[in-house]
Amino acid sequence: MRNFLFIFLIFLVGCSSSVTPVDDGLDKQIFHFGNGSEPQGIDPHIVTGVPEHHILISLCEGLTIPNAFDDDNLPGAAESWSISDDGKTYIFKLRKNGRWSNGDPVTAGDFVWSWKRILTASLGSQYPDMLYYLVGAQEYHTGVTDDFESVGVKAIDSHTLEVKLKAPTPFFTGLLSHYSTWPVHKETVLKYGSIDDRNGEWTRPGNFVCNGAFNLKSWELNNKIVVEKNSLYWDASTVKLNQIHYYPVSNVMTEDRMFRAGQLHVTSTLPSQKCPVYLEENNPDLRIDPYMGTYFYRLNTTNPYLNDVRVRKALAYSIDRKLLVDKVTKCGQIPAYSFTPPGSNGFEPTTFIPFDPVLAKQLLIEAGFNSENKFPKLEILFNTNEDHRKIALAIQQMWQQNLGIEVELVNQDWKVYLSREMVGDFQVSRAGWIGDYEDPNTFLDLMRPNRGNNKTGWEDQNYDSLMARANSTNNQVERYKLLNEAEKILIDNMPIIPLYTYVRSYQLSPDIKGYNPHILDHHHPKFIYLERD
Repeated sequence: MRNFLFIFLIFLVGCSSSVTPVDDGLDKQIFHFGNGSEPQGIDPHIVTGVPEHHILISLCEGLTIPNAFDDDNLPGAAESWSISDDGKTYIFKLRKNGRWSNGDPVTAGDFVWSWKRILTASLGSQYPDMLYYLVGAQEYHTGVTDDFESVGVKAIDSHTLEVKLKAPTPFFTGLLSHYSTWPVHKETVLKYGSIDDRNGEWTRPGNFVCNGAFNLKSWELNNKIVVEKNSLYWDASTVKLNQIHYYPVSNVMTEDRMFRAGQLHVTSTLPSQKCPVYLEENNPDLRIDPYMGTYFYRLNTTNPYLNDVRVRKALAYSIDRKLLVDKVTKCGQIPAYSFTPPGSNGFEPTTFIPFDPVLAKQLLIEAGFNSENKFPKLEILFNTNEDHRKIALAIQQMWQQNLGIEVELVNQDWKVYLSREMVGDFQVSRAGWIGDYEDPNTFLDLMRPNRGNNKTGWEDQNYDSLMARANSTNNQVERYKLLNEAEKILIDNMPIIPLYTYVRSYQLSPDIKGYNPHILDHHHPKFIYLERD
């Protein structure tokens, strides 16, 4: 109710004044950002979502940062690095002028402690596997050893960080621009809790300390999060924005109206029914960018009815993906026949998922379900969003029509949805995976055993072995061959059902400069500013 009241009030303000937030933001360098959902939090070692990333990229900084201009990552907290001839040892030189927002220097020891934190099993991070490429990291996280000294990260001195990898990892510097590898301020975390505290008060306004271009100023739950320029940031002279206001507007139609009323500079997405209209109108604010992401459904393979691969394939084969993108999403999305989007850093999967209702029905019969033994009612879990609801409705109709399965749609807000996925309290859940770095490994590694973001309960030793071999070679041709074999095993077992490859469809004010298209939708706010042509 509070959220709706807030939106109503801002519309009143917009109607009663000729100066909109967009106009006012131009003079004050305030960026009004439609962020889709209320974030789960801002602990970079806990959160998992895109709304969280948008906020964290303004507040914290890793060793590298995404490059808005080409594919190479830029120096972040590290001003430079060197790589050994065998590709296994990285030496990062940290900036002498790097500062936490409280004035403390950013040191190599901060990264060592922060990486120890994400690898602490009791923290329950879903991203410890991002550091499994380090010598001893997986062994420490899984309890094989309790000696963190055995993990391949060491502070040589206050501004020199040594990282030792198990094998050459060509995407490693790209991986470091992901928020799970970013540092947290040890003293602040421990002031309000322990190393493994998931709900520490250190993330609240007034307490939060990080090393990025902006500081956390305020957080009005379900209304707005405000960040303001950090004068202590090492590159503060580049930062032109004074503030960013993040609005958690989950209703896409409301967000669209807010944009058109001058309340937002950018939207998180676009209502599916609006895209064809805006395309026909040649709407100058419409943006449709390439996006390295896959929209898919997770299947809980621990469920007694979904642990049969024939059932999972029946569900997958009864979905008309082309119909889905033509009639439901309607904004240039591409039917997905693999988990990894084609063209991910030159990777081209060779898998295919047929639309074959006859075969799907036969597979369901083979699994023991027929008119006399009907498949039990199936739940689709999704988070609050009109487009997610429309897709779920379409899948519901296809499964009912093609398989005779009764389907219930379960809508939850973002935090509840994430919590239910985390504990396995679902049968089928809506999911989207946007690459964490530009390499097919960011998709396929997700489905290995003991990966926090797998959530399906599925594991396959052959798949795991192929991934391990792929991650131990520097030969890209051989590596991609192994990854393709892994993709085939994944699609043959179907613990997930790929639906479509994303495009990034949204609206952007012409006042926003420096917001360049990026395959991962990474936009470092220090390169963004407001200027009217």
